[in-house]
Amino acid sequence: MKCDVWSRTFGTAEIATDAMGIEVSDVFVTLTPRRQWKRANTQEELERLLSEALERTPGMRIVFSQPIEMRMNEMVAGIRSDIGVKIFGDDLKVLKEKAAAVQKILDATPGASDTYAEQITGQPVLEIRVDQEAIARYGVPAEHVLEVVEAIGGTKVGDIREGQRRFDLVLKLSDAAAGDVTSISRILITTARGERIPLSRLARIRQVEGPSTITREWQKRRIVVSCNVVGRDVGGFVDEIRRRIDSDLSLPSGYYYQLGGQFENFERASRRLMVVVPLALGAIFVLLYLTYGRFLDVLRIFVTLPLSAVGGLAALHLRDMPFSISAGVGFVAMFGVAVLGDMVFVSYLRGLLDRGVELFDAIRQTALTRLRPVLMTGLVASLGFVPMALSTGVGAEVQRPLATVVIGGVITSTLLTLIVLPGIYAFVGRRHQP
Repeated sequence: MKCDVWSRTFGTAEIATDAMGIEVSDVFVTLTPRRQWKRANTQEELERLLSEALERTPGMRIVFSQPIEMRMNEMVAGIRSDIGVKIFGDDLKVLKEKAAAVQKILDATPGASDTYAEQITGQPVLEIRVDQEAIARYGVPAEHVLEVVEAIGGTKVGDIREGQRRFDLVLKLSDAAAGDVTSISRILITTARGERIPLSRLARIRQVEGPSTITREWQKRRIVVSCNVVGRDVGGFVDEIRRRIDSDLSLPSGYYYQLGGQFENFERASRRLMVVVPLALGAIFVLLYLTYGRFLDVLRIFVTLPLSAVGGLAALHLRDMPFSISAGVGFVAMFGVAVLGDMVFVSYLRGLLDRGVELFDAIRQTALTRLRPVLMTGLVASLGFVPMALSTGVGAEVQRPLATVVIGGVITSTLLTLIVLPGIYAFVGRRHQP
């Protein structure tokens, strides 16, 4: 399998609309058509093989994503992965320690993949601290020492004009000397008595490890530990890591954590579903009542809807799929399809009863006569979703749960229409037969 690979290393641009540390790179892999793959059949298998091949690379931490998905995650939550644990505090050293502890918790949680702690330290920093006793002994003002230190990075001493253009004239050390502690230590400074002494006598000079990136959110320093979720539902994963962090992580006063990432969309969509599903069921109830004009008939049909949901849940379990928003939408679609089969049965049965046919004879005749139409209604709906249930291309992670729920729900709703619904009519209809 041949593919094109190219990378983009970040940094802070002049207009920092997407500022990242220089230690962060995006590696883009353009794949060949799936039919040409030899070692993997699905995207999940390909990610596993790539992870096994790259995990031996020293210093590399990998998070798998897709360009549009990654950009949407960044725009919505500022995090590139499904889940991000954001730890807030003031001391970068404490944040780094707590991030390492959270990363261990995530690694120990089933379903976590591509766990990654944001790198906030590791940048070499030249630290120069003025020795107050030394400058007092030699009679050198601290301001003079600081001016020399400032000149290491560059000091503006004038302007240069070329026609209408103007450029700053900057005095600075060479790049080679500016990064060498020994060269900086030898810079000569003139004292009040005219002596020229090296900077090392007036200040303590050393190279230390400093912050590479300082990220703030609502004016508070933070670090992010992120991961993707594989093989389980996001909601259950978030609940579990919340419990583990609350029980295993001890944060000092003034430090706290928040959860962010793609699951925020899941929570918002879940809240919408809590409104949409009752509205959809209410609309179905109203339409059925307008169709039959009998509350009892509508109630009999509605009894079968929760039973038909068993098929959707069983199908998800058999295919080892977690409950997701697309699965929730599939249940809404499945309820609508299930009602169609019930209406085919109830409409014919109600017609027989209205013509004076005895209840049990009407149920028997309806079960025999409406068998084929009910089966056809269920088969058309379920077979239409088979390609979606078996898809492996782009968007398959959204299509498969939805189609699986509809197929499983339609199968059980068809069986329930032919078995449970006649039983309900036989049990209840004795006292309510017109």
